[in-house]
Amino acid sequence: MDDDIKELEERISKLIALCGSLREENEGLREKSDALKNKMAQASVRLEGLLEKLPQGEEAA
Repeated sequence: MDDDIKELEERISKLIALCGSLREENEGLREKSDALKNKMAQASVRLEGLLEKLPQGEEAA
């Protein structure tokens, strides 16, 4: 019985450590995702600006 409790304690400790590790990883991924969203928004604005500068072609018949 004591061995079962000790094993359960060890498994719970490992689970707690894993949860902490995953929480840190998720936070890092959120930060990267936010940074990529910002870069995409900036690129979109720049692309729209470039498209506005392009000469308008005549419409095809």
